[in-house]
Formats: sequence, structure tokens, C-alpha cells
Amino acid sequence: ATLHGSFVLDTLERTKAAAGAFRISFDRVLACAPSSTHVFFRIMEARHGVTLLDQEGDDLGGRMRHTFDQLFARGYRQICLVGTDVPSLPLTHYRDAFAALPRHDLVLGPANDGGYYLIGMTRPHPSLFENIPWSTDQVLALTQQKAAAEGLKTALLPRWNDVDTLEDLQALIEDCLADKKRPKKERVYSTRTAGTLELLAKRLRERRA
Repeated sequence: ATLHGSFVLDTLERTKAAAGAFRISFDRVLACAPSSTHVFFRIMEARHGVTLLDQEGDDLGGRMRHTFDQLFARGYRQICLVGTDVPSLPLTHYRDAFAALPRHDLVLGPANDGGYYLIGMTRPHPSLFENIPWSTDQVLALTQQKAAAEGLKTALLPRWNDVDTLEDLQALIEDCLADKKRPKKERVYSTRTAGTLELLAKRLRERRA
């Protein structure tokens, strides 16, 4: 739970940094579960100036579709959803996603496990979230198939790792350790997330012992 909270903060900080670095103007919305009334999300709203939405739906697809529907209904015409489990996602990926949207119907950020860490659209495409076996290695391929069947023009961002399994967590810990060897100005991970990962690494070693 502590790591997830740190990931949310990472996402808010990095999206703000991307907006500043590349002079992109966009609103930031936090889709919350179990409820936007949770004190953590209220603090994020107050401190980071984000809008809060409740996640609603029977599965991940339903929740993403609902978020898109809510935002399109509010008048937005270029929307990117990004997972919070990509704490080292380069800022250029946010820039490239928004740069691609005016020329494409769909933007996808492929995850190395066969899913996607980002999806962007310029109008609703509900079929992209239906009959998908979420949390499997088929998610990206099936989404692309559905997009092709609808004749959508799709742009792909570079692949990146998200965090779904214990193995993913271990890989993240190792990457963070390597990151700490870089000069401070070149480090990717926040001090907060690095500290949480160090604590989890210690607990994993103790569990194995």
C-alpha cells in the first residue's frame, strides 16, 4: 500500500514535470478506487490540483471505459489514461502520446508483459474494452485487433515495464539500485519510492531466509 501511494505521487510529479519540460498544457485527473472520498485522494486533490473521479465498472476495462466516457462528456477531446505502476516512465512518453493524438485515433503504450501502460483516444471506442482477458499477455494484441477491425489509426509508444507481479517488483528493485549509482541529476526514481523499494527488498530477503 505504501508503494502504491508513492507510485501515485510519482505519476502526479512526473506528469507535472512533463508539462513543464515540454510546455504541454493538460488537465490531470486521478481515477480513484475504492472511492475519491478517501483521505489520501483528497490530499492529492488539494496539494496537486488534480480532479478526482471514482473508478466504476466490473473489471479494468469497464473502469477505463467509464473514465473515458466521463471525460468525453465533460468536453475533453484528447485523453490519455496512464497506469500509476510505471514510476520510471520517461517524460518524453507523455510528450509523444499527446503529439500523436491529433494524427491518430488511438495511442497505445505497450507493456513488456503483453498489456499496455497507456491508452489515448480522441473519441469513445467502447469495443476496445469489451471481451478482453485483462492481466494477461493477450491484452495489447487483442486491443490492436479490435482497433484494426474498426479501421482506427493507431500509434505505438516505446515499450516499458509496469508492475503486476512479484517478479516485476524484483526487477523494479534491481533497476532502482542501478539508478542510485547515477549522478543525482540523472536519477529517475524519487527518493520516496527508492526508500520504499529498499524496505520491500529487505522484507523479501527476510522472507526467503
